[in-house]
Amino acid sequence: MHCLLYMHKDSKKIQSHDKFVGIHYNRTREYFFRGRQMSKLYFRYGAMNCGKTTNLIQVAYNYKERGMNSIIIKPRTDTKGADTVVSRLGIVKEVDLLIEKEQNIFHEVSDLMQHSGAIDCILVDEVQFFNSRHIDELFEVAVKLSIPTICYGLRTDFQMQGFEGSERLLLLAHSIEELKTVCTCGKKALLNGRKIDGDFVFEGEQVAIDGENHVEYQSLCPKCYFRLRDSEEE
Repeated sequence: MHCLLYMHKDSKKIQSHDKFVGIHYNRTREYFFRGRQMSKLYFRYGAMNCGKTTNLIQVAYNYKERGMNSIIIKPRTDTKGADTVVSRLGIVKEVDLLIEKEQNIFHEVSDLMQHSGAIDCILVDEVQFFNSRHIDELFEVAVKLSIPTICYGLRTDFQMQGFEGSERLLLLAHSIEELKTVCTCGKKALLNGRKIDGDFVFEGEQVAIDGENHVEYQSLCPKCYFRLRDSEEE
């Protein structure tokens, strides 16, 4: 993704291949926004093991490398890694805001900006665990505070049902991108299979954290998913 480097409206518009750097002077509020081309809410989804958290950490590194400030948010529901995000490559990064169900994300981000200064980008991990109100608040952050907000998460659960947060994002996100991975058969994986003690299961609560209580997940193509599910029902 490329962006434009915006200056004062009387200055020339300068093109830049660096998507993280930009200055936009806002006459009304009399201060500078850094890195603001057009603030959007992004949803980057994919099946398990497609590299969502790895991508998030890479984006955070890119901002840091350019002297810009990004923050990481995740829901308290995701207990994996406690107050960190953990990629399958073993990379760990601390979370800046761990959001409880009753908290207002817009207010939390606004308060953080007052105490810590400008935020150039917000990165959200495991966004599917947020409720629809939280997604509305992330949308407000992107639009009202002019902060690009990039969300990573699953689209569907192990029963092919949508998560509340993901369903709302599919309605509101300015940009939706699929991060792809493959099934063990070599076909494109779209679905998520849940295993308990190594065996696939197709019933249970929607939320069960990977790596806890003998739970693990495997990305599957639809054909393999139905084959496993049908064999379980026989």
